[in-house]
Amino acid sequence: MTQPPSPPPAPDGTAERRRALRSARIAARQALAPAQRSAATARIEAALDGLLAELAPRCLGFCWPWQGEVDLLPWMARWLAADPARQAALPVVVEAAAAMGFRRWTPDTPMTADRHGIPVPATDAPVQPDVLLVPLNVFDGAGFRLGYGGGYFDRTLAALRPAPTGIGVAFELARADTVWPQPHDLPMDWIVTEAGAFRPRRG
Repeated sequence: MTQPPSPPPAPDGTAERRRALRSARIAARQALAPAQRSAATARIEAALDGLLAELAPRCLGFCWPWQGEVDLLPWMARWLAADPARQAALPVVVEAAAAMGFRRWTPDTPMTADRHGIPVPATDAPVQPDVLLVPLNVFDGAGFRLGYGGGYFDRTLAALRPAPTGIGVAFELARADTVWPQPHDLPMDWIVTEAGAFRPRRG
């Protein structure tokens, strides 16, 4: 991850603006028609294929789809099957207000539910991704994102050494002029939507 420039001071009411924007875009994502979602997901998968051919990760982190996020599970299974040396990893919340850990995942991995009801690998097989696919509720052109407000990904990306390449993944409806980034927020190195893969602007 690259270090971001310092964002401008946030205006009054920023927390409320961020919450409202997050809620609106999650609702819009969940309301996508199945055919629209399927077509957009296929284009996202194609963009990821092209980008990962360039980055060539050996261990790829991703997230179990939640609240209508882009479902990359079938694509991840295909990515793994294409090369037996590849590994996939799912994040696991070890403790509140701390960086996440990662456990190895395959389509056959036994799963259990974490405190939020999200499936995570039941077996403790720690790995560290060199590229991490990060779901985006909202993102802006500078690569800053709105997650769910817990700060887990920012802490994780700041803590991992060597730092993984962060690829934000979302539907285009998540794009916004700004997310009013906070001083601790880290931007993505890449953004991938159904419109393709692009590097966020810097400065």
